[in-house]
Amino acid sequence: MAPPVFDRADALRRLAADRFDVLVIGGGITGAGVALDAASRGLTTALVERDDFASGTSSKSSKLVHGGLRYLQHREFKLVYENLYERQIALRNAPHLVHILPFLIPVLSKDGLMNAKLARALGSALWLYDITGGLRIGKLHRRIKKEAAIAHMPTLRTPNVAAAYIYYDAQTDDARLTLTIARTAASRGAVVANHVGVTALRKNGAGRIVGATVTADGRPIDVDARVVVNATGVWSDDVRALDEARHPHSIRPAKGIHITVPWSKVRNDIAAIVPVPKDRRSIFVVPWGDLTYIGTTDTDYDGPIEDPQCTPEDVDYLLNAMNLVITEPLTKDDIVGTWAGLRPLIAGGSVGEKTADLSRVHDVFSSPAGLISVTGGKLTTYRRMAQDTVDRVVDTLGRGGKCVTKRLRLLGASASQGSAMARGSAPSDEHLSRRYGSLQRDILDLEREEPELTRPLVPGLPYRRSEAIYAVRSEMATTLDDVLSRRTRARLLGRDATAAAAEAVAALIAPELGWDAARIETEIAMFRAALEEERNSAGLPEHALDESIGA
Repeated sequence: MAPPVFDRADALRRLAADRFDVLVIGGGITGAGVALDAASRGLTTALVERDDFASGTSSKSSKLVHGGLRYLQHREFKLVYENLYERQIALRNAPHLVHILPFLIPVLSKDGLMNAKLARALGSALWLYDITGGLRIGKLHRRIKKEAAIAHMPTLRTPNVAAAYIYYDAQTDDARLTLTIARTAASRGAVVANHVGVTALRKNGAGRIVGATVTADGRPIDVDARVVVNATGVWSDDVRALDEARHPHSIRPAKGIHITVPWSKVRNDIAAIVPVPKDRRSIFVVPWGDLTYIGTTDTDYDGPIEDPQCTPEDVDYLLNAMNLVITEPLTKDDIVGTWAGLRPLIAGGSVGEKTADLSRVHDVFSSPAGLISVTGGKLTTYRRMAQDTVDRVVDTLGRGGKCVTKRLRLLGASASQGSAMARGSAPSDEHLSRRYGSLQRDILDLEREEPELTRPLVPGLPYRRSEAIYAVRSEMATTLDDVLSRRTRARLLGRDATAAAAEAVAALIAPELGWDAARIETEIAMFRAALEEERNSAGLPEHALDESIGA
């Protein structure tokens, strides 16, 4: 049975014509989760996103669904338990998108990176991690010998490695997970639209919020809603300012960046955790097909939140950390992609406290006018954040059923799916299965009708031309950036190669979107300008996608 049509024009018509129980502002992972939870409880639901689904932090995370091993050192046992509980739900409800991933933690014995006492402490922490929730996936951590550790990551400095631990977490494509949740919400009756910005909150004579005014394609639309939910992440205070007489400052943004390099430069067959001695924290080194991404930083951010950028200092931080532990140093010439995102941390803590030490708990609260805001949290706990938010909506409305999302499978899920994201699992149907699940049949149908669509979308990357066509027909992609940054992840995996392919991709999707020559040129120019700014801000050289990256 085909999934319901995910149609923006119809959604805009319904936004103007219908009255909703709840209007959700924000199409990131949390807003999409709120829309799905509300719609699945029988509430008439609308969701609007100013840019594109997951265009903010929700497409720029470390792409891990994990318990947060390091939170144990802050004694946040309840948070770790909740994270691991939600990880288990995500593995069950979206096995095509969330996959178990083994992690290597090398015990480094030279240069003061880790001593025997710390190694024992790590072992104890991993047992606690398993007891807290790791047992649910049937995989316990284990200690392995030096030779086995080197086999998993041959570029490690052999004299520095004493042994290693392996434990298990999970990985996802964050933007695709967000989009799939939004589409699942639509399948439950929610009205969902991207590129729809909120310009005002509408209030009745008593000062209660009764909807919002939004702008879509230059046209204002008044949306009627009994309750409005603010799920906009780092933009939460901006939405609250539309309601309150002042601009609050409840969010403390923390910037995290990642870099992408060819897998051949690191050769890790599983993910790894590399310590950063001077910060007493660690970075992830995660294989992603024929590439490896490395991150993240965790620093205070006080710049414009619209488009955070990697800086040369950010890049140097990750390169220096890696080069302390590997034998073949990475340089800026090896970097083929970057991304930077902002964590919406709840402001608080002591003066001078690092953002890395701030809690990742979430909060749900209501304003006197009735605006419900959800802040904080992380990708892993999106479903619980949504449940808590919709519980508040139900209390406000005095109607609505109990939460059912613990066992609500997302579109594309089937019981036979779910395995670790392994490098080189090359069959084309495997690529589609891990992105679309059972919905891959729709893309295969496109390719049978037009075999030319099996060709690569961006040379050197695994995405196919059929995926771009599917993105605009079925996934509400309306811009070139929507297709190349979020429906596929080409921009993250190969910045300059994607810039070079932009003209061909724009020509491919233009007939689907009704673009004329002027619009095509505008889309290409805007996309390439954004990539140029990204590259220049990070101080990176321009180069084609490394020839060591296979299709």
